[in-house]
Amino acid sequence: MIELIVCDMAGTTIDEHADVYRALENSVRETGAEVTAQNLQTWMGAEKREAITALITLGGGVPEKQLVDATFERFRELLFSYYEQNPPVALPGVVEAFRKLSAQGVKIALTTGFSRDVASVILPQLGWAAGEGELLDAVVTADEVAAGRPAPYMIHRVMELTGIRDVRKVIAAGDTVNDLQAAKNAGVIAVGVLTGELGREDLEVHEHDVILDGVAQLPQFIAQLEVKA
Repeated sequence: MIELIVCDMAGTTIDEHADVYRALENSVRETGAEVTAQNLQTWMGAEKREAITALITLGGGVPEKQLVDATFERFRELLFSYYEQNPPVALPGVVEAFRKLSAQGVKIALTTGFSRDVASVILPQLGWAAGEGELLDAVVTADEVAAGRPAPYMIHRVMELTGIRDVRKVIAAGDTVNDLQAAKNAGVIAVGVLTGELGREDLEVHEHDVILDGVAQLPQFIAQLEVKA
């Protein structure tokens, strides 16, 4: 019996029109560093300061703390501006899937490479909140743990918050390679979804349990797991 679903935010449960990619790329480019599509994709889903540090280095820059801090603030500024112009929306079928699973006793949580202040801007726009009687049972952001993805800490922190002890009863879903690696590192069922920037062939070459079209398919997938069990 699956007891907990842990989903990524941008590209997995939320359509934010790839603005996080754009904000990350543009903020790093403003430092004078070159940003390739491959390097950008490698660091998507990761904690954003860590991603900025890596991208500046890969782009030929020197990621001194002052520069990383300033670039992170610029990233936030750009992202909030993009979101104001084109607000994020829930991906099709996500809310319905969450409500169906919640009615079956499954706990629902989100993790994200965003910091808490960014997540706190996005979630109220969607009408999503965490707590008793709300759509979500928990939300954990990358700045609330020792390290972001691909470390397993956000998933394990969600398990702590929701009282789930058995990793075999947890599914983690995401649209990036870092999401899959974090799930595998956490020992949970790793689900890739195709609602982000990567295609099936991009995700399938990395360790995973299943690739789904989207989070909307999770109730069906879980039902199949129960039958096999």
